Formats: sequence, C-alpha cells, structure tokens
Amino acid sequence: MVDISDKKASKRVAIASGSVNVSKKTLELIKNDNVEKGDIFSTARIAGIIASKKTHELIPLCHNINIDFIKVDISVDSKMSSINVICESQTTQKTGVEMEALVACSVACLTIYDMIKSRDKKASITNIKLDFKSGGKSGIYKRR
Repeated sequence: MVDISDKKASKRVAIASGSVNVSKKTLELIKNDNVEKGDIFSTARIAGIIASKKTHELIPLCHNINIDFIKVDISVDSKMSSINVICESQTTQKTGVEMEALVACSVACLTIYDMIKSRDKKASITNIKLDFKSGGKSGIYKRR
C-alpha cells in the first residue's frame, strides 16, 4: 500500500460512469418493470452502494476509507438501447475515492447484467471510466 500518513485530510469527490448495452426487446422489459428477478434499478443501486463501501476488500492495495456519501444514478437511453450508470463517492480522508466510485459503477452494471442475462445473452457492459475527481494535491480532473 502507498503510505498516506503524511497526507492531509480533505474533501475528495469522484464520479464514475458505465453502461449496459441491451437489445431493444430487453430494454422494453426493463422500462415496463417486467423482469423476472425484480426491480433492476433499486437492486443495482443498493449493490453499487454496498460495493463502494467494500472496495478495500475487493482491490488488494486500496486503503480502507470512510465514505461520507455515495450516489448511484441509473437511467435508460432508448436511442442507444442502454442503461447508463453514474456513481458519485465522497470522503473527507487522506486519499481519494476514485476506486470506490469505479467499483460502485462496475458492480451496479454487473447487477443489471445478472438480472437480465437469462433474457439477453448479448448484453454487454461498456465504458466504465472515471469522469471527475477533486481533492488532494493533484487537484481536479475532468474527462473531456
């Protein structure tokens, strides 16, 4: 692990996003809340929140930090036939929350995939990425 003992605590924010691409038929099932496993969006949100808080258990060299805030937003893009996930994590610790946002996004997408896989074998998870981070000595990063 990286030594963070000399770092200063500060407010740190990270936003990550990703998508689950599905067939038009699957998208209609999701929009009509007609998926056998239940409420996809609520389940994926909770899975993302739990995953964010357990990031240090999943990624070997991540620090165990307190999460002050986590939000998982999920939306449907009918034109692209996809479900978009945006996760925001915040802390006031000595290290950033990029991994917590990325893990939350990944697990939320995986949960969506798990809930539709019996209906859509061609579904795919794409574009999981860090979109924004602030705090710490490296300052602000914003994907263009």
